[in-house]
Amino acid sequence: MTERTGQMDIRLAHPDITDREIAAVVAVLKTPTLALGPKLTEFEDRFADYCGTRHAVAVCNGTAGLHLVVKSMGIGEGDEVITTPFSFVASANCFLYERAKPVFVDVDAATWNIDSTKIERAVTERTKAIIPVDVFGAVADYDSIADIARRKSLRVIEDSCEALGSTYNSRRAGSLGDAGVFGFYPNKQITTGEGGMIVTDDDEIATLCRSFRNQGRDTMGGWLDHPRLGYNYRISDINCALGIVQIERIREIITARTRVAGWYAEELEQEDRVSLQRVDSNVTKSWFCFVIRLADAYDVAARDRILGRLRERGVGSANYFSPIHLQKYMAEQFGFKRGDFPVCEALADRTLALPFHKGLSREDVAAVCGELRRLL
Repeated sequence: MTERTGQMDIRLAHPDITDREIAAVVAVLKTPTLALGPKLTEFEDRFADYCGTRHAVAVCNGTAGLHLVVKSMGIGEGDEVITTPFSFVASANCFLYERAKPVFVDVDAATWNIDSTKIERAVTERTKAIIPVDVFGAVADYDSIADIARRKSLRVIEDSCEALGSTYNSRRAGSLGDAGVFGFYPNKQITTGEGGMIVTDDDEIATLCRSFRNQGRDTMGGWLDHPRLGYNYRISDINCALGIVQIERIREIITARTRVAGWYAEELEQEDRVSLQRVDSNVTKSWFCFVIRLADAYDVAARDRILGRLRERGVGSANYFSPIHLQKYMAEQFGFKRGDFPVCEALADRTLALPFHKGLSREDVAAVCGELRRLL
């Protein structure tokens, strides 16, 4: 933390990059192979090994990964996909790209994840898949979700973009559905600058995703042979070199982030004006960000005033998330309105993300919480 005439300078997020990552990137730049090279294969192999899956397919970002999994499953126009309204928009956009329809299910007020007790009543004859989101690194209720999917013959796509390193009943996030997807934006547990990864045990999903990401080419086909419509969703060997070092350091990174989260929890333990996301006993949470929920006495206007004043004081902060169903394009196309998913809306009106990254000291955390208490 730096102080200048009482002004703080604490960023909301900061990537964890060392000289090892820089050296790895420079080494690739000294080779003639910057894409579709050995670093891509190495990154995928190391990632699959970490997640405990047979396949990993690296792509340009998490959104692209979700899209390709949806496409590989043949989900398309007229189909329905069940997901949560409390997430980043990519969780729903990924099947809108294929003209499938979103069916939102409200969230659990304590875990902030999709409420598994409400999923089955949302299933129709058009439902093809469920996309649970491991919100902020806390894994969703996969035992219940898997049971519904099995009985209703549905696919499960695990949006684990915020949950690298989390576990559910000792299994890695991403490995719990038919396929899982991770994102590597700079605020995530590990970063490749931009990037994402699909993990799966399904040979067909992996094969199709590898083809779709590379303009529809087959892995053994010629450069100008395109047996199917594809996309340029490739990731460079430069990004992969960065990712290899990051995944090698994942335990160190998660440990440091867990320590910072623990400092926040201690600082706010006696603060009854805020609450934290509940993490079930069978879940080990890998912290993506540190989000608090203000008490019901605070409305969205009060939350926004607090956000604004924190930023004025140099404390990075944000609202996480705005409900997907209330985004302008969603409301216009599907007629969603306020009141449709009241638990999600009440939560979204009161969430506040505080600065969170490995570089924070205990003194930084104490200063942020002191400023928060003053504003509350």
